[in-house]
Amino acid sequence: MCAKPVCRYRRAMRTLRYSINISLDGCVDHRQGVPDEELHRYAAETIARADALLFGRVTYEMMEEAWRPPAAADKAAWTEPFARAIDAAPKHVVSTTLDRVDWNAELVRGDLADAVRTLKEQPGESLYTGGVQLPLALAALGLIDEYEFLVQPRVVGHGPTLFAGLPERLELRLVGRHEFGGGAVALRYEPVR
Repeated sequence: MCAKPVCRYRRAMRTLRYSINISLDGCVDHRQGVPDEELHRYAAETIARADALLFGRVTYEMMEEAWRPPAAADKAAWTEPFARAIDAAPKHVVSTTLDRVDWNAELVRGDLADAVRTLKEQPGESLYTGGVQLPLALAALGLIDEYEFLVQPRVVGHGPTLFAGLPERLELRLVGRHEFGGGAVALRYEPVR
């Protein structure tokens, strides 16, 4: 019961989750991952649970080139659930250089913080993001609610590295862990606020 005559209920916001593959030495070059059926199934399930995906231009174009039909048809059969999930997912693309997007996508324009808060306020459970540059900006703005690092069992010896240039240290608390048969480990963290 509210003490004031007018009671306003605050609806919970959608959670913004970030997920990325990373090597043991911190490399986030997507070509250095160890793709296998179990990881693709896990990623497909994650994407299927999302209300929408939030990508920067580079990640959007990379995913579209690799997974938009008919490109996905050239992949191993065990990647099909992932291809279907990402193809079907609504996508929001943050870009100042693209004039238009399709592939079940819409452009996000204007102030990044305001635009992402507006997306988080829409009905639903969660938004998922990936990539490197957009998540760096989102982390600096304090907009990511959960971080998932899929740690690959390899040392790469080169970059790019995760969150290079983050203006302040980010304190995280471990909230989940999942080990894969191939040696990768998914570590889920929430920011300590």
